[in-house]
Amino acid sequence: MPVPDGLAFTLYAPFAALGDLAVGERRGGFDRPARSAILGLVGAALGLDRADEAGHAGLDRGYRLAQRVRLGGTLVTDYHTVQAPPADRKAAYATRRDALDRPAHRLNTLLSFRDYREDLWVDVALVRVASDAPAPAVLAQALRRPVYTLYLGRKSCPLGRPPAPRCAEAVDRLAPLLDTPPSSAPEGGFDPFAPLASMRRSAEARLYADADLAPLLAPDFRIDRVERRRDRVASRLRRHFTLRDEIVASPAGASSEPEPAS
Repeated sequence: MPVPDGLAFTLYAPFAALGDLAVGERRGGFDRPARSAILGLVGAALGLDRADEAGHAGLDRGYRLAQRVRLGGTLVTDYHTVQAPPADRKAAYATRRDALDRPAHRLNTLLSFRDYREDLWVDVALVRVASDAPAPAVLAQALRRPVYTLYLGRKSCPLGRPPAPRCAEAVDRLAPLLDTPPSSAPEGGFDPFAPLASMRRSAEARLYADADLAPLLAPDFRIDRVERRRDRVASRLRRHFTLRDEIVASPAGASSEPEPAS
C-alpha cells in the first residue's frame, strides 16, 4: 500500500466558536474544532460555496484529519438577545430586514447563551487517502491565499495568525508532520507562531484523530480512548452531520492524569 501524502497547518484564534449541537437557548461548544469546521475552513480557502456538495464531499472522502490541541483556550459564555418575528412555517424571508419589517409589538425577543473559546491554538494534519482528492499542495496554496476570509466558527472569530501550511510527500507518522515548523513554509522566513511558543509546549498537547489514522500514531502517541462525535458532513447545504469515531491520544511517556477542567 503506498504511503499517503498530506499537509499540516496551524490554527490560532483570539476568539473561537466551536459549536456543539445547538437546540434551544443554550448553545454550548466543544473544547476543540469539529472535523466539519476544519474541512469547512479548508473549503472556504478553496472557494467552495456551501451549495457545492460535490466539492465538500470530495474533501471529506479524500482526507483523514488529526488535530493536536496545544492550547484549549478559556471558556467564555456570551449572553445574547435577538429580535425575531413570530413563528410562521409559511413565512419565507429573503433578508433579516424583511423579517423585522413589522411593528415592534409584533416582534419576539429570543434569549440565548453561546460558548466561545479564548486563545485557541491547534495544529492540524490532513492525510490524503483518495487519489482524486485535491493535492496537499493545492490546499496549502489556498490556505496561503484564501478565496474567502477564514474564521473559526463564526464570522466574528477570524484567525489571529496565518495558517502557515506545510506539505509532506510521505506520511508514515503523524508526529513529524505536526512538528514541521511553520517557518518551513514560504512565509518570508517569519514564524508567525513564535510569540505564542511560551504559552504551551507541544509535548503536553493531546491528539484527536480519525480512527483510520491509528496506524500513524505509534510510537509517538498512546491511545487513551475512542469517542464518538457527530461532526462529519453529510450535507453542507442542509447542515446534516453523521457520526464518526475519534481517537483521543496522549504523547508517549506522558502521565495518564485526567484532563483538567476547562
